[in-house]
Formats: sequence, C-alpha cells, structure tokens
Amino acid sequence: MRADLSDYKHLSGGKVREIYQVDKDTLLMVASDRISAFDFSLEPAIPDKGRILTATSMFFFDLLDVPNHLAGPIDDPRIPEEVLGRAMVVKRLDMVPFECVARGYLTGSGKKEYDQRGKVCGVALPEGLTEASRLPEPIFTPATKAEQGDHDENVTFEHMASKIGTELAEELRDLTLEVYSAAAAHAESCGIILADTKLEFGIDADGTVVLADEVLTPDSSRYWPADSYEEGKVQPSFDKQYVRNWLTGPKAEWDPAEGTQPPELPGSVVEATRDRYIEAYERLSGKRFADWPGA
Repeated sequence: MRADLSDYKHLSGGKVREIYQVDKDTLLMVASDRISAFDFSLEPAIPDKGRILTATSMFFFDLLDVPNHLAGPIDDPRIPEEVLGRAMVVKRLDMVPFECVARGYLTGSGKKEYDQRGKVCGVALPEGLTEASRLPEPIFTPATKAEQGDHDENVTFEHMASKIGTELAEELRDLTLEVYSAAAAHAESCGIILADTKLEFGIDADGTVVLADEVLTPDSSRYWPADSYEEGKVQPSFDKQYVRNWLTGPKAEWDPAEGTQPPELPGSVVEATRDRYIEAYERLSGKRFADWPGA
C-alpha cells in the first residue's frame, strides 16, 4: 500500500519544492511545477516541470560516483500516488549553508562581476573574456543561500571557509568541481554544453558530505546546444534562461530592478519552456520522458 501525502507532516516549502517528514531519518521532497526567475515565483506553472526535474536528478544521481541523499527508488511505496514521479525519499541532512557553484563558461552574474572586477568570487581570470567565453579551467564560485524573495550573494572561497571551516570548504570545492567535470563530459557526449551548475550538499548522520536537493537540472544549470555555440553572444538554452530572456525582453515590459511582480508568462513561453526541459532530459539521459512515472 502506498502512503497518502496527508500521512506526512509538512515541514517547509520553497520556490519549487515542498518538504515533508517521513520519519526521524527521512524526508519526502516533492518538486512542483512552479517556476521562478529573478527571485520571483512566476505564473503560470510549467506543466510536468516537477517530474522533469526529478527525472533529471535521478538520472544524474545514478550516473555520478558521489554519495547522495537518496533513501529509496523513484517507485518507493512511501511516495504517495499523487506525487509519484515528482518526489524523492531522501535522508535528513545537516545542510551546508552555501550554494556550491561551478562555472566552465563566463555568463550570468559571473560575467557581470568579471566586467566590473576582472574576477569572479575572488578568482582572477584572464583579460579579454566576453559573453560565453570558455574559461581556462572550471572555477568554484560559492554563494550564500538567500531566503525566498532575497538574492543569493556571490562570495569568495575564503569567506565560505571562514564560516564553515577550511577543511569542509575544500572538500566541497573539490566535490563540486568533480561533479561539474563529470557532468560536463557526459553532456558534451550528448551534444550539449554545461556552462555552469549550482549544487547543494549536506552532512549525513555518519558525517559524510553528500550531494543533495536537485542535481544538474535545467533549473540549477545552464545547458547550451553545442552545435550553435558562438563565443561573444548570449546562447540559446535548454534551461530557464529562456524565461529570463523573455522577462527582460521588450514584450514583457518589465524591469527586474523595479522589484515589482513579473507579468504572467504567455502560453507560447510556457509551452516552449516545457519542450526545452524535456529535450534536455531526453538528450542527457537517452530515455523518453513519456516513460517516466506519474502524470
């Protein structure tokens, strides 16, 4: 018999995920179809997005040779039927209070910081880089975890180490770059560039640092088609950069700096975003999304 969602205590909710307590050692992490950008939750939701994120995470948790937070399979009977395919049973962890970001290409907030200072999160970079330049080697650029409605803030490795200790900070840096390198190589074999990715880690009851939350999804990563890559311009993407681009374009008539709620996404943007997320999953996994559980 499958559990009912009402059997579990709701612990917290974020921009995309809801967390429930299964027992003292495990949690139920449910990915909704909500989408956010510029620290705003957007309307309407993207159909099937939570299932796509979960499918992508489960694929990479299996692919990567790194300890992770999974405490059961995707068809675990502890997962209620109503959230099947969009939920994971995971270990309860002591979460690290920093986002662990790896960048292989210069774009987004990293590009803005480079233009101002010639470095990103304290990491000095060569002169003459431009939008979408490939970096000489991937770099680790941590960020604070913001509360909902606030902005994540890029910080230096030294700042992170001062808060959590040098030994743990170094382990997180090494793990982040290890995951990025493995995932980037896999993506390249699928004709996709992994420009950057944001990871979260926690510490389990045995003191082991484990990969947690979502991993290498279109929400937490920038994926670009390799066949159209061209340095010096904004790349087409398989991730929610498509939504960001629409919001900052002329049709939206909206400025993120004003702090007002963004306009509703038109149906064409919703449909195109869903299609991009599915294409990313199918190309990266080699599997059909139509075969993934749930509806």
